[in-house]
Amino acid sequence: MTNAAQTSARKRIYELLDDNSFVEVGAHMTARSTDFNMQAQETPADGVITGYGTVEGALVYVYSQDASVMGGSVGEMHAKKIENIYGMALKMGAPVVGLTDCSGLRLQEGLDALDGFGKLYSCQALASGVVPQIQAVFGTCGGGMAVASALADFTFMEDKAKMFVNAPNAIAENDTDNASAKYQSEESGNVSMTGTEEEILSAIHTLVSILPANNEDDLSYDECSDDLNRVCEGLENCAGDTALALAMISDDSFYMEFKKEYAPNMVTAFIRLNGSTIGCVANRRETYEDGEKTAEYDAGLAACGCEKAAEFVSFCDAFNIPVLTLVNVNGYKNCKCNEKKIAKAAAKLTYAYASADVPKVTVVAGEALGTAGLTMGSKSIGADIVYAWKNAAIGIMDAVPAVKIMYADEIAGSDNAGVLINEKAAEYREMQSSAAAAARRGYVDDIIDAADTRKRVIAAFEMLYTKREDRPARKHGTV
Repeated sequence: MTNAAQTSARKRIYELLDDNSFVEVGAHMTARSTDFNMQAQETPADGVITGYGTVEGALVYVYSQDASVMGGSVGEMHAKKIENIYGMALKMGAPVVGLTDCSGLRLQEGLDALDGFGKLYSCQALASGVVPQIQAVFGTCGGGMAVASALADFTFMEDKAKMFVNAPNAIAENDTDNASAKYQSEESGNVSMTGTEEEILSAIHTLVSILPANNEDDLSYDECSDDLNRVCEGLENCAGDTALALAMISDDSFYMEFKKEYAPNMVTAFIRLNGSTIGCVANRRETYEDGEKTAEYDAGLAACGCEKAAEFVSFCDAFNIPVLTLVNVNGYKNCKCNEKKIAKAAAKLTYAYASADVPKVTVVAGEALGTAGLTMGSKSIGADIVYAWKNAAIGIMDAVPAVKIMYADEIAGSDNAGVLINEKAAEYREMQSSAAAAARRGYVDDIIDAADTRKRVIAAFEMLYTKREDRPARKHGTV
């Protein structure tokens, strides 16, 4: 390979995998096309290094594109090498990691290259839900390769990288760099995480080490050195920033969040409980760093947040990863832009929860109001265990506006409307929108101290370890 490959494509593989574990496959394959002077082109390994190795001792298949060979463009043999890796991964039941630096389709090979892309997509579709697929974008990810990245379960992107289907300068009246990592992570939600090359490779290494190898074998379990009965003092103060709450209850504070910049009022993350990987979905109203509030978010469900959470829950269900949900939502975000998509997006999230048959535990940390509260992994749509913190509010809507609707005539004719509203609101809160009211009706299994959340959730997942469900026979759902 070229010197550039040694410092980029090959080097990335060595940095990702365990030391001395990489075994290259197909090193001698080159382009076979002779059209458009291709016979004069040097295409060592046809621009992609493929092989296998280990991460924390677990088998992983990997390919890394070499931009120094025809821009890392995908040709017939280039695609065939990646297809071969996917075939091996499916046989062995191991994750596939793609390190992407590709200008797109190799024009000189025309239809053969196009067919190669199609076969690559087919491999990714077959592997979806069978083995984890992870891609990282370094340099350029152009044209059809951007579609391949979107087909992966997790997509990482270097800060300076570019990802696009249509090049930004080819889009009429384009006033933003829609190919940048910032745009792809904050605006489009196509990227799970951004950072430097070193940070991304380290994050992928960590992710692979905590994920199951495939949809049947769970190799993600690790011994837990943390106290299973550890009390999390002050956890009730994290109801707004649920990311902090999840980190506090996790083994040794392990916390790995995805798509943090996209729809930030919805958290999707992995934590560890008693050594097992747990997928977490949570509503977030604010963000704190070093004790200082840095951002505040709408308390309602947004369409982009619902879609983000639905994809995450579906991934967890496919790979038998238990799901923990922390709820603090007061309804749906109220704006014209959100109204365009919220019904369908909320339906997707509801469907994802209802159809997931993995262990599901929900903790109501703040509010769980209206059908938005139902959508967030409620007992009504299939949660196995639901806990509520003592001051949680669970009901149709906040007590004050509910009272103003129900007692509109009395309030209008009252000389002291404020006192009447407060009295009726307290009564309504106790009877219809408190954690106690929900527990009396069986919608909440127990009311717990926030500080006891870690040990209660661990106990619940341990009890649910052997969960089995019978579902109606069908090919697949349509939501």
